[in-house]
Amino acid sequence: MEIIPAIDIIGGKCVRLSKGDYATKKVYNENPLEVARQYADNGITRLHLVDLDGAKAGHIVNYKVLEQITSQTTLTVDFGGGLKTTDDLRIAFSSGAQMVTGGSIAVKNPAEFESWLTAYGSERIILGADAKDGKIAVTGWLEDTDAELIPFVQNYYSKGVRKVICTDISRDGMLGGPAVELYRRMLDTIPDLWLVASGGVSGIDDLHALNANNIPAVIIGKAIYENRITLKQLQEFL
Repeated sequence: MEIIPAIDIIGGKCVRLSKGDYATKKVYNENPLEVARQYADNGITRLHLVDLDGAKAGHIVNYKVLEQITSQTTLTVDFGGGLKTTDDLRIAFSSGAQMVTGGSIAVKNPAEFESWLTAYGSERIILGADAKDGKIAVTGWLEDTDAELIPFVQNYYSKGVRKVICTDISRDGMLGGPAVELYRRMLDTIPDLWLVASGGVSGIDDLHALNANNIPAVIIGKAIYENRITLKQLQEFL
C-alpha cells in the first residue's frame, strides 16, 4: 500500500480542517516546505498537496508553494484544489506537479475534465471523488450534489480514469477511522481501480486494516500532525 502524506494550504501555511469546515482551521506549520522535506528525509516519495484557498476561490492560488516543494525536494506531488481551467492545469504542471486531482470540475464541467484526460492521460489526471452520505460533494466540500459516489466513479472509469482519491467527508480530520467498507465496495465494483483512501486515519491499526483489504494507497493528514502515527512507524510500508 502506498503511503501519501497530505499537506493542505491556506495562506501559504500548512493547515488541517475537520470535515472540510474552513472555520475549524488549525495551523500546524508556517512553512510547508519544511514539512515536505521532513517527509522526504524519512523515505516518503509521494505527497498530496491541496490548495484550500484555490478550492474556495475556484482557481489555483498557492502554486508558489507547489513550486517550492517540487523544486527543493524529491517528492512526487499530486496537486488539487481550485483546478477549473486548462490554464490552471498548465500552471500546476509548470510549477512541478506530476499529477493533478480534479474534483468539482468533473461534476460541473465533465467535457473539460475529459479533455484533460485526453490531453494528459490517466497517469497524470486523478479523479477526486469526495463523498458525504454516499453522494459527491464539490467546491471544497461546501456544496452537495445528487450524484451517487460509485456510479459517478464507474462512469469516469469507463471514460479512462484509473486513479481516484476518495474522501469520506464525514471522517476527514476526525481521527475516527477510515471508511474501509466503502472502499471495499468500490473495489468490488471496479477491481482495477487505483483507489486512494482518504479521511479518518487515526493510527497505525487503520493502515493495517486498509492494507489487509488490498486498498492500493492511503492519504494521511492529521494523524501525522497529531503524532498518532510517527514517520518511523510508516517505514514498514515504504
